[in-house]
Amino acid sequence: MVARYLKGCDNILAQLHTAHPEFCDKVGGILVMHIDDLRALAPLWLSKTEEVRQDKSHWSTNITGDIYGMGWISEMYGYSFGAAEVGLRHKINDDIMIYPGYTPRIGIEPLILHYGLPFKVGNWSFSKLEHHEDGIVYDCNRLFPPPPFPREVEMMESDQNVKRGLYLSIECINTLNEGLLLHHTSVGCPKPDWSKYLSFLKSKKFSELTKPKYWSSLKAENKVTVQQAALSESRQPKIHTLFSTECSSYFDWQTVGLMHSFHLSGQPGNITRLLSCTDEELKNYKGHDLAPTHYVPSMNMHPLTGDWYPAINKPAAVLHWINHVQTDAEFIVILDADMIMRGPITPWEYGAKLGHPVSTPYEYLIGCDNILAKIHTRNPSACDKVGGVIIMHIDDLRRFAMLWLHKSEEVRADKEHYATNITGDIYASGWISEMYGYSFAAAELNLRHIIRSDILIYPGYVPLPGAKYKVFHYGLRFGVGDWSFDKADWRNNDMVNTCWAKFPEPPDPSAITKGDQNARERDLLSIECGRALNKALYLHHKRRNCPRLSTTIGRVSKKMEEVSTSNKFERVTQRSSVTTFGRKVESMDVTRQQAVERAADTVSRVHRSSRLARSSKVWIIAVWAISVLVFLLVISMFFSDRRRSVSRSRASRSQKAHI
Repeated sequence: MVARYLKGCDNILAQLHTAHPEFCDKVGGILVMHIDDLRALAPLWLSKTEEVRQDKSHWSTNITGDIYGMGWISEMYGYSFGAAEVGLRHKINDDIMIYPGYTPRIGIEPLILHYGLPFKVGNWSFSKLEHHEDGIVYDCNRLFPPPPFPREVEMMESDQNVKRGLYLSIECINTLNEGLLLHHTSVGCPKPDWSKYLSFLKSKKFSELTKPKYWSSLKAENKVTVQQAALSESRQPKIHTLFSTECSSYFDWQTVGLMHSFHLSGQPGNITRLLSCTDEELKNYKGHDLAPTHYVPSMNMHPLTGDWYPAINKPAAVLHWINHVQTDAEFIVILDADMIMRGPITPWEYGAKLGHPVSTPYEYLIGCDNILAKIHTRNPSACDKVGGVIIMHIDDLRRFAMLWLHKSEEVRADKEHYATNITGDIYASGWISEMYGYSFAAAELNLRHIIRSDILIYPGYVPLPGAKYKVFHYGLRFGVGDWSFDKADWRNNDMVNTCWAKFPEPPDPSAITKGDQNARERDLLSIECGRALNKALYLHHKRRNCPRLSTTIGRVSKKMEEVSTSNKFERVTQRSSVTTFGRKVESMDVTRQQAVERAADTVSRVHRSSRLARSSKVWIIAVWAISVLVFLLVISMFFSDRRRSVSRSRASRSQKAHI
């Protein structure tokens, strides 16, 4: 049975605990195994379980998939890693078991209900964890809380398949309660008092709902026959796709984009990210779960010369993968991280074969035609100006990988020939040395490429008439109207770990009204690429359970309040950052956009109300202060008049006395 949450099979956990991570199957629950296989597996199952359990530094949810991060599923990884070590490959069947609470697939009748997770029907719910210390087995005639009756379930849901899932949930708990009743009777408990629920458990309706289910062998055999017929018709070679990255946020958002497009493209086989990192970088790296990963020591800094050249990680990583991973793939497809797949890239479509890889034209590699090729390869006439997408037979790659790395180092060290008129490198910095390393190594082995111009396109370029491109390579700036995108502008932005971050939205395709058909097709492809990246980021943030947008809006509102109390320069700067953040909120459909607008309007009204409240308080205080001042003034005038009257009276008496 498949256990998709065992993500450790695709990341560093498998790399650490088995010599064959590529054989790690995400399985569990139900096992059917030959006795000889079990004899070989059993001791490794135990030892690998202990090994994973002790590896506390890798218990985190993003590595293991364990929502509690407590190493509780170490035994399950012990099984998968033990099986990988022995070389057992599972036939995975999703039809046998279901968790109550899940909706079954149409036409599938599960044989086993696994109540390991909480589930509910209407207002009723059940979780086995709530009964961890429950002595219900020993308490005569005590049962679990009864679920809704079937006729109540009938009224809850109109969707027949969802309703079937609800029936499975009540079947599970009713079967448990029936088992408790039978057990209590067997140990001499008194006959329970009559109740409507007990009457139902003994009814014909309950018997019909819980009657045994049988595996349809005919159906299974037919399914296998159809699969075998399809295989015999196609007999296509196996493919494995590779791409190279580093431990940085810059490569992480590119990884999210490529992985999203890979899953949509229909590309056969598996994909592996070759992640080149230093030990220090790995300690703080957060993107382990972004793709199935093979970890590679970083070659950014040459160990002997000290030359900083990250591009050499690509041939170094491919070589490391070839030497450390056993693969049954016959052809390897090599891509760059800054690509979006639009369809499958297969050797049978483009004619790749042993000795003849397929690639795309890179005409700016003028070094194939001048002194550079003569210096760095004995067979300059075989130098093909290619790169980007590579489809190569595994046997060719095994011979080629080491030479690719050596030739890249050789060209990189040849600083005398960095000039643009020799290499075609507009920066004359030796940055494309790895690309020449590829072409010169292939020439050395006389690998002649089948060069196809209809596989890859740079967004912003005019497409060839009728070409069905399979890959966008967004390595250069491109734009439509006032909108543009350059991956280099986002080198330092953590798009993956910032909730709902996204790139500026490209224009709507309906706004493209150019009369020139070539320009129109060019712009539509550019828009498609920009939208694909944002869609990938949106789904990534959704999978990460980012907070709801109302929370995000609240943060923006709070930020705006802070801005209003800062000085003028800070206001300008903060508004810019808020605007940038606003551009990075997820790509939303019309409904969600309206919800955001309503939420923003609510926030605005709240702030207006609070300002009015503060204004009223100020007026009240002002009136109170003025009243006090007037009162004090009146009192002062009163006492002043009294003093003057007394003075006049005394003066009058004094005059009379003198007279």
